[in-house]
Amino acid sequence: MGTVTAADPLPSFLADKDAKVFVAGHRGLVGSAILCRLLSLGFTNVVVRTHAELDLTRQTDVEAFFATEQPHYVVLAAAKVGGIHANSTFPADFIAANLQIQTNVVDAALKCGSVRKLLFLGSSCIYPKFAPQPIPEDALLSGPLEPTNEWYAVAKIAGIKMCQAYRIQHGLDAVSAMPTNLYGPQDNFHPENSHVLPALIRRFHEAKACNAPEVVVWGSGSPLREFLHVDDLADAVIFLMDQYSGLEHVNVGSGSEVTIKELAELVKEVVGFQGKLVWDSSKPDGTPRKLMDSSKIQGMGWKPKVTLKEGLVETYKWYVDNVVSGKK
Repeated sequence: MGTVTAADPLPSFLADKDAKVFVAGHRGLVGSAILCRLLSLGFTNVVVRTHAELDLTRQTDVEAFFATEQPHYVVLAAAKVGGIHANSTFPADFIAANLQIQTNVVDAALKCGSVRKLLFLGSSCIYPKFAPQPIPEDALLSGPLEPTNEWYAVAKIAGIKMCQAYRIQHGLDAVSAMPTNLYGPQDNFHPENSHVLPALIRRFHEAKACNAPEVVVWGSGSPLREFLHVDDLADAVIFLMDQYSGLEHVNVGSGSEVTIKELAELVKEVVGFQGKLVWDSSKPDGTPRKLMDSSKIQGMGWKPKVTLKEGLVETYKWYVDNVVSGKK
């Protein structure tokens, strides 16, 4: 009888740069940063599709794409996202579209038979409104969600559970990462539905452009928030694709807190606004503190590199070059 040898183990992600990688959602804030990082690392076979080319909410189209392309790795950064107003106005759209995208992509990844690993990206909004601070991974499902975005949050929680279920039942190597508040190039600077950091950049820039004497910001400026540059998240995604195959989702944060007042002062400095910063303390502050516990991923060896000041300078330049100039 001949000698029976074990099959060669699959290469690690970073040692497999000729393998086909599908980045879903490559035009968004997160997906575009991940795509850039993969290409800069020398990945030679990255596959992307625009929404017009592939609607991820259509099951038959997604299954046909996976059957044809046979990707080896999948990064699921596609999602329907929006601010508080959009979540409140279109709750059915937010829960349905995100459940459809996740279900179609994860299930097709299993069925096509070629996928070695899938990473699903969620959001810190999965955690209860009154979660302990810093928020550990095991705070998931320990209390009621923030009502203003519960439709999106429930869909993202279902995505985590789907990855876990497909790992348990089918052996699919599916992992989940939950980033904190993100910012960077390709962010949403819409005047009505952007998040706090891009909203501040826009307001200070517009005030500077028209020589306004002051900028008024809601609240006292005392709440603490955590921000992570999207390039650091992209690095964390590559790190987890290469190093992590656990059942539990993983928090990805900077570990650094800044008050809204400190943030506003820093944005004012970066933009170069010379007027006054005024706080309207009659307006609500929101949650006093929101910080992710990222000790798990940092214990594995990943750490963020981009300082808030460096990231703001780069993000403001992108805003001026693309949004102000009318390119975006």
